[in-house]
Amino acid sequence: MSLFTIHTIDSAPEQSQEALKAVKQNNGFIPNLIGVLANAPTALETYRTVGEINQRNSLSPTEREVVQITAAVENGCAFCVAGHTAISIKKIQMPDELLQALRKASPIPDEKLNILAQFTLAVMHNKGNVTEAQFNEFLAAGYTQQNALDVVLGVSLASLCNYANNLARTPINPELQAFA
Repeated sequence: MSLFTIHTIDSAPEQSQEALKAVKQNNGFIPNLIGVLANAPTALETYRTVGEINQRNSLSPTEREVVQITAAVENGCAFCVAGHTAISIKKIQMPDELLQALRKASPIPDEKLNILAQFTLAVMHNKGNVTEAQFNEFLAAGYTQQNALDVVLGVSLASLCNYANNLARTPINPELQAFA
């Protein structure tokens, strides 16, 4: 049971209602995370704005999901693991072997993506203060300085979602249960 109200379009603060309508139109339902964030219209706006920006960063869709799932698993956010599993399957057709490795926090068979996941964890654990060796390994894998900053962007988006869900104890929507 959530510690926060999970708003619907009708119950949400007026400043959040248009965003909820747009989310429902795009997804067919309102994810409980969005219903929780509706309690703070600025948090909901931040999530939507940063999410849109993150979708056009320098990482590929698969790489963005590696960052999101790695962060969600590390932060213990079952809601985001389910949500990003759904995105990974439905929208980007991520190979199951990769998806399962991410969900289990196991080594990823693809060396470059494994380095991305490890770099994401290093950014999280060290608050961005990665070692020179970690940064050089990231660059040697074919990533760039821009990619490194886009990992920070992805971690910041994940932190907002993961922490909000953990704080609220957001239940996973029925539409996402199969991906939990």
